[in-house]
Formats: sequence, C-alpha cells, structure tokens
Amino acid sequence: MCGINVILGRESESLIEKMMRSTYHRGPDFSDYSRVSESLLFAGNRLKILDLSDASNQPLWDREKKCVLVWNGAIYNYQDLRNELLSLDFVFSSNSDSEVLLYWLKHHGENGIHRLKGMFAFAFADLTNNKLIIARDPSGEKPLYFAEKNGKWYFSSESRAIRLVLNPKAAIDTGQFVPYYFVRHSYPRDTFFEHIKQFPPGNAWIFDLEGNKYSQMQWQYPTFNSEKKIQENFEELLKDSILKNFHAERPVGLLLSGGADSSLIYALWFEETGEPLPTYTATFGKKYRSKYMDPDFAQKLGKKYFSLHREIKIDLPIVQDNWDAYIYSLDQPIGDSAGFLTWMIAKEAAKEIKVLISGAGADELFGGYNRHKAFQKYLSHPTFWKGLKKLGLGEILNPNLKKMLESIQDKPSETFIQMAALENIPDQYQNSFLEYYPKSEFPLKNALEWDRSFYLVNDILKIHDGACMAHGIEGRSPFLDYDLISLSQSLSETEHFEQLGKKWIKESLNKRGLSFIANRKKLGFGLPLEEWFQEKSFLEWITVPIRKMEQEWGEHFPEKMRNLCADPSKVKGRQFLQIWNLFLLASWLEANKK
Repeated sequence: MCGINVILGRESESLIEKMMRSTYHRGPDFSDYSRVSESLLFAGNRLKILDLSDASNQPLWDREKKCVLVWNGAIYNYQDLRNELLSLDFVFSSNSDSEVLLYWLKHHGENGIHRLKGMFAFAFADLTNNKLIIARDPSGEKPLYFAEKNGKWYFSSESRAIRLVLNPKAAIDTGQFVPYYFVRHSYPRDTFFEHIKQFPPGNAWIFDLEGNKYSQMQWQYPTFNSEKKIQENFEELLKDSILKNFHAERPVGLLLSGGADSSLIYALWFEETGEPLPTYTATFGKKYRSKYMDPDFAQKLGKKYFSLHREIKIDLPIVQDNWDAYIYSLDQPIGDSAGFLTWMIAKEAAKEIKVLISGAGADELFGGYNRHKAFQKYLSHPTFWKGLKKLGLGEILNPNLKKMLESIQDKPSETFIQMAALENIPDQYQNSFLEYYPKSEFPLKNALEWDRSFYLVNDILKIHDGACMAHGIEGRSPFLDYDLISLSQSLSETEHFEQLGKKWIKESLNKRGLSFIANRKKLGFGLPLEEWFQEKSFLEWITVPIRKMEQEWGEHFPEKMRNLCADPSKVKGRQFLQIWNLFLLASWLEANKK
C-alpha cells in the first residue's frame, strides 16, 4: 500500500526527503514528510486503495496535532475498530483504515496492537506521552528494516533507503552468502547490507521521542475455537477473508496459476458476488505447454467462473529485455525465479488494477509442499529411512527420493531443514539455521511453522510485495487472514497429519466440480529454467556474470557455492535452480556494490 521512512535522532530533513524519494514507487499517489519533533522525522508514500481523498495522505496527523502515523498495509477489521471508536466519541473525517489506525493507537497505544487483523508495518508518535511505537504484523507480510548508528535509528520499508543515508554507506554483508546459497535469501534478522537489519514480525518497539528504546512487546495469534475446526468453518473463514481482501476503491485482480489455492479464491469470490474480475496467468508458449499447463487450467476454471482473463507471455527474450529493470527494483536478492515471473505479471496487471491477490500461504498453513509429504513418510518410519540412507542407494533412485534420503539426519528438526534446503547444508552451518527452527514437542507442527515463519516471510511474501510495489500496486494474500492462521496453528499434530496435501482446500474444489484442479500434480511457480538450460545462448548469458562474481567475492563463499561458480556450465540435476540463483545474485551484487 505504501512506503514508510523514519529517522529518530537529530538529522537534516534532506535525509528523510532522500529516503522518501527512494521509496516513491511504493506509493506513487502522494508523498510527504514531517518533522514530528526535534529528534523525529516521518515520511510516507501513499498508494490510494481506500478513501481516495487527500484526507488520508501521510504522514497522517490527528486534529490536535498531538499524534501522527505513517504506515504500510491494510487493516481488514478496521470497520469493527471504527465502530468501537465511534462509541467512544471519536469523530472521523474519512472512510479509510488509516484514520482508524491513527485513533485506535491514540486511544489504546501498544496495548491495542494485538486487536489489529491485517498486514502492516507502522510508526506512530504520541507527542503528549512522549512515545514512538514501531511495529510489524506477525505474518511479516509488510517489510520493515532498521539500522542503529551513533545513537540514531533509521527505519524504512526498504533497506536501500536506509543505505542511502548511512555514512559511510553500508557495505555488502558477506556473511549472507551461506544462507543465500542453501535457502535463497539472507538470514531472517539480517540483510545483504552490513548494519541494516530486518525488523522482527509480530514485534513492537517503544521509544521516547529522544531516541531511547525503553520496551518491546511480542504477540501471537490466539487459540482458535477447537469446536469449529471443520471443513465448513474453514471455507466460511476463507470466504470472509476473500471479501475483506478484495474490498477496495481501486480495481482488483488475481494472480491465477490454475492451481488449487488461487482457483479456490476466485471460485469463492465469484460465488459470493457474481462479479468477474481480471485474472492473470503466465504462459511460456506452445513449446512448453505440455509441462507448464497453468493457462490450460485457468481456461477450464473460466468456463465455470467467468473472468476477465489475461495470459501474459514470458519467453527468454522478454526476460533478457526486462532483466536490468527487474534487478534495479530488487531491494534484496531472493533466488527464486518466481520473483521475476511475479514481477512481469505485476507489470502487465498494473495497466488495469491497483491490488493483486495471490494464493500465498496456503501451502505453509495446510501442508501443501512435497517436502511435507516426504517429512510425513520420514516421521512414520524414521529408523527405516535412516537405514535406507546408510545403504547408499541414493544414486539409483529418482530425484525426489534421492533428495529425501540425502536429507535424513539424526533429529527431525535437522531433517526438515535439509528437506527445505536446495542442497544439503554442511554440519558447520547447521546451527545458524537451527537457531530459527521452532522448538515445540510436535515435529510436523514445527516443520509447518518453519515454512510459515522462515520460508514464507523471507521468500514468498517478499517476492510478492516487491514485485507489486515495483509497479505501484498492492499485493494481498487471503490465506494469511488472522483467523485462518489462528485455525491452522490450533490444529493438533494429528489434525495436521490429516490435513497434509491441503485436504480442506481440495474438498472445497471437489464439491464445486473442480476435481481436475484438486487432483492436479503439484508444480512449482517459476520460469522453465530446466528447458532453457538446454539452450547455448541462455547458458552464455548467465554463466559470464557468475564467473565474474566468483572472482570478486569467491573467498567469502561456502565451498559448495564456490565450486559451482567456478564452472557453472557443468550443472547436474536440480542444480539448474542454484545456477539461476547465482546469476540473480551476481546481477544484484553488480548493481549494488557501490
């Protein structure tokens, strides 16, 4: 929805203005900054979604000029909160969730944050009580970065905005090459820039206006009513979430992969409203149609639920023509070809819409990935799988079974981390990943929570937010509704086992006559890299930057990464994914090394 920038410490207004300009693409409808106090500067970029008047422009002050807000996101229960505030005699001058959030925080302070249902990152200053609150939603849907240097604090929706004003400019953090190679992104607390960190999801930090941090709080999703954990209740919650996520005063569209999650979202929307909306599906041409069948399934869905469907052609020349612009738009490197694919879809969609919906989150909440099924097999017979690994049969098995065997470790936590990694993580690095792994007594719940809090936040959601915001549109994910996450986290270990494969989602599709989608084989969302690797021109395009990166940065790489960079043309099996990731990193480092 927006971009936010904050400087806490005595600094020139030119610095906050510089940060504001750098995040302009996140909110192209309006930008401004305010000196809140001698030591506090706010700046906001606004993308108008609700209440298109200027009354909700940011920074947003209350009438008495005693409280001010800059924020990014959407509060989906804002109408309920507004009604509560009306009963307390608050008066509103707009119909936006921004004004509701301003007065909600004015009345409740940090004690009211746990009542917010939505996606957000915000900075709220209360001059009367000498208080600044910085907070980020517990799903990490909206990005937030910070740096603390010489007693001054800098916060922004993008790490590059902070890097622009740090003196000296933050260097590349070479410690992030390890996580990038094995899991495609930096460690969750860090970024690829030294001294610039990620603000933790589900946290609020409270400062006084002189820059002293004096408390912090965390909050989680509440326990769901255990009597209502049934398919019908799941479906009603999803319907409610869809209606809230699609609620906007600007045009809304859907990224439609033809898979279970996005197809169910559109089916429920159309059933509830009867209103066709734009849907967007990538197509790679006839040559690849037999494998990459998203357009075929999207067309079949359209025969039952009419949409204003668009197929967006993606081929290698299009990727090459847009690559520099894509890399320039990346705040942080994420080695996932879905990033470029989403960026191209958002680029085309931005010609028609201002909100792009996706099915992100369903796999993490309800066990939709192939690694979840593999982990289930391992948990059912761990001794058998450990014995099979010792026999050394990996080389004669199919790639999926080979990957599963290679992932088997002494503990379930270590095993699942290896299953989620692109390549097996060497022993010397395992503790740095285990630090982020959940530690309950339930191994499957831990695995799903790892995927939600580690993979989803740092890969999928960053991709969707970054791709959309690069083109001035907002990304939303109905499956990450507050109550749906609460429902998922309240399922027992046994109930999660029963849900694996997204049972409720597929039941919803089946009863609508969409079994052809429910039974569709799981195929990752991304570019046809395996096929492109057979083309000499593609290999030449990506290997030259990788070799150059190795020469400049290789001494900081883990051994496996350096070996692959030294001769990227000798790719084996699934390593084509790694080569693409290395190419993206090489491109990003070249664009950001100065």
